[in-house]
Amino acid sequence: MTTRQASAALQPGSVGRLRGWAQSLGLLWVLIVLCAFAIYLSPSFVHMGNVLNVGRQIALFGIVSVGMTFVILTRGIDLSVGSIVGVVAVSTALMISNGVSIPLAMIAALAIGALFGAVNGAGVVFFGMPPFIMTLGTLVMGRGIAMTIANGEPKALGEAADAFAYLGSGFLLGIPVPIWLFAAIAAVAFVVLRHTPFGRQVYAVGSNTEAARLAGISVPRTLMSVYVISGLLSALTALVFVSRLTVGEPTAGTNLELEAISIVVIGGTSLFGGEGGVIGTVIGAAIIAVMANILNLLGISPFTQQIVKGAIIIAAVMFEVYRHRVRS
Repeated sequence: MTTRQASAALQPGSVGRLRGWAQSLGLLWVLIVLCAFAIYLSPSFVHMGNVLNVGRQIALFGIVSVGMTFVILTRGIDLSVGSIVGVVAVSTALMISNGVSIPLAMIAALAIGALFGAVNGAGVVFFGMPPFIMTLGTLVMGRGIAMTIANGEPKALGEAADAFAYLGSGFLLGIPVPIWLFAAIAAVAFVVLRHTPFGRQVYAVGSNTEAARLAGISVPRTLMSVYVISGLLSALTALVFVSRLTVGEPTAGTNLELEAISIVVIGGTSLFGGEGGVIGTVIGAAIIAVMANILNLLGISPFTQQIVKGAIIIAAVMFEVYRHRVRS
């Protein structure tokens, strides 16, 4: 078997695509039922203000979840995304408040996110660290870095707050900018994963790392790339947070990694790698956001909502393990 033939064999096949589309349609029906239930509970659910708020939530959770999708497709995990958001949020606020231009501060923020991703990737690729342990360590370190440079206090943007607010609070054609941003990122990620050599390499590495290596795919480069992508999108999420709140919170992004993992798993991306995609992640983000809105409409306390979300994560993972065992 030639390298080209082996690589072709590793690409997501038509059967896998059909399964993925069917799963996505199933998730779409779940979302439709949730929306119908929300409307039944409160007709105000469909009021424009509430719909736009739900859309913002989908965008905030969705951007970082797209990065998590890349990582989980390679059979990895990134627990550091929340702390990356905290570090970047504080760093961005400090830079802007000290006179750094907004474009330069945004570039630096994205570079910080990419650096964190590169550190995670290096630990996994070059030192053989399990992704869970490596990114757990980065999670703890990142949160400590954020608290240290902020001295444990929120950092305001200062006079540049209004100029920077458009990214998180602005509107384009009547739709919040974060929604446009998420839509663009999801579209690009879909094309990359399904229609580029790099995307096929991501699926191949997640499906069978050794077979991917024998097919001539650079497994280290692919793994490094997905963690850098995750770091970049975490940093972008932080920029949206800071822009919307006009303050850099060292605690920003707390538990965001759990939200992202639950969205990706609910969206049908397998924790065992090589199966899933961005369409499921988009629908998963919508399901989580609508469900949170329903719980708010029901007057459920935030503490109880955490219990519900935890139960959803457990149920989704149990279902994924069951499917994996059946296929095996």
